[in-house]
Amino acid sequence: MTTLRTLLLVLIFGLTIVSCSASQNPEGSRIRVERVVSGQTLEYLDPTTPTPTMQQVRLIGIAAPDLNQSPWGRAARERLRQLTQGQDVLLELGSESRDRYNRVLAYVWLEGVLLNQQLVEEGYVLAEEQLPNTKYSQTLEHAQLEARLMERGIWNPQQPLRLTPHEFRRQN
Repeated sequence: MTTLRTLLLVLIFGLTIVSCSASQNPEGSRIRVERVVSGQTLEYLDPTTPTPTMQQVRLIGIAAPDLNQSPWGRAARERLRQLTQGQDVLLELGSESRDRYNRVLAYVWLEGVLLNQQLVEEGYVLAEEQLPNTKYSQTLEHAQLEARLMERGIWNPQQPLRLTPHEFRRQN
């Protein structure tokens, strides 16, 4: 079993490198993160409006546990806060730039690292394809497979995430 797990990890690592190499220099706009709302949503002050207003950014391709899914919802929010709050990040917009709640839809980059992917790899969030924004779907799926195999975060068999965020919200 350990040999199979190692072989799978090597394969995933290789596929992740190949799928990530397409956009090592993403293009987008730089913003300073003012606040983190959840494990998948952050806010920044938009100075381009007549009266500067807070704009929400929804990270594309991930689904964070609900804040009431203890301990994972708050852990995901805290991890995103550690990574981004007060930082200048790059927003790479998806092909669809806003969701139904008027949040900006973006891949978030910090110093060349795709944070959407990092949160999946660390086991804080689930990879979730969000059509038509699929540019990094394969990368995020590979990151999730790695997190599952390594039993990180929500994949830890001692304290797994029992319901997906969507299932949890439907029940509550």
